[in-house]
Order: sequence, then C-alpha cells, then structure tokens
Amino acid sequence: MRLVRLIPLYMALALGANAAMAADVATLEALRDGSMKKLILHSEPKPVEAVEFQLEDDKGTASLADYRGKYVLLNFWATWCAPCRKEMPQLAELQDEFGGDKFEVLTLATGRNSPAGIVKFFEENGIDNLPRHQDPKQAVAREMGVVGLPITVIIDPDGNEIARLIGDAEWNSDSAKAIISALVGPAG
Repeated sequence: MRLVRLIPLYMALALGANAAMAADVATLEALRDGSMKKLILHSEPKPVEAVEFQLEDDKGTASLADYRGKYVLLNFWATWCAPCRKEMPQLAELQDEFGGDKFEVLTLATGRNSPAGIVKFFEENGIDNLPRHQDPKQAVAREMGVVGLPITVIIDPDGNEIARLIGDAEWNSDSAKAIISALVGPAG
C-alpha cells in the first residue's frame, strides 16, 4: 500500500526533471530588468558547433568546446563598434566578480580587427582581464547567426546556447549580476 502512495511522488519527480528547465527560465526571466529585458532566454538549450577561432597573440586556435564545464558569456564585438566600447568595461567587471571555474566572459572580435587595434581598444578602455581572441573570417559568428554587433550569448556547461542578447546592455547592472548568480551561484 505504501508503494502505491509513492508512485505519484516518483512520477512527479520524473516529470519535474523536464519542468526544471522551464522553472529555471521563469526564474531568470523574473530577474531581467532594464537593458537586461532584451535578454532572450531559450525554452530549450540550443547546441553550439565547435567552430575554431584564433587565440590572442597568435597562440593558436580554440573552439567553444574548449570551454565546456562552465557557463560562458560569449560577446561578439569589434573595435569600430561604439556600443562595444561602452559595454566592454562592464563585461570586465562581470569577469572580475564571477570569473573562475564556473563562469567566464569570452570576448571574440569578429571580422576585420587588427591585433594592434584590439590591443589599443583594450588599453584605451582599461581592460586587462578579458581575452583578445578573434574570429577574423566570422566563422563562429556565421555559425551562431550573428548579424550585428554587439551580440552576447550565454552558453551552459554542456556547450548549449541558453540565452542571447542583441545589442548592448548594462552587464554590470544588478539585474545582469543576479542572472549570472542564479546560474553559477553567488560571487565570491
């Protein structure tokens, strides 16, 4: 008789596993405020292809698969992009606060951006904690459907896109920090 009473509980737990993603999306949606309201949260994670990009300072190549195991906030930007200039220090602040084993801000200069121009951009904006990686032929950008800049994508530890923001945002806002904290846990 006790087993019969536990069957509904087990069924609810099994169904709850599928509902957990929806609950997480609902939780994250509730945290969006200000410019973070532009953050589009996907109801189902979208796989991301492992397209290669160039590492900073000609150190070889990497792909997004190399970042599995942590949340990645992937920012597509360019040296000529005015909104990128505004939000890059905010992304650096987010990296300072949350960067580590569970989270990383990954910046990817897309299109024609000279390495010297990227270094100058970072120096002028006081950025010293973000990578200066490049996607010169826009292979990653094309694969991920990037049509303008900046575009920021949140990738889960399994390598799936879970959210996307088109345009610039206040990445150092309380809302952005609450969303990252909900994903990875409190900063510290």
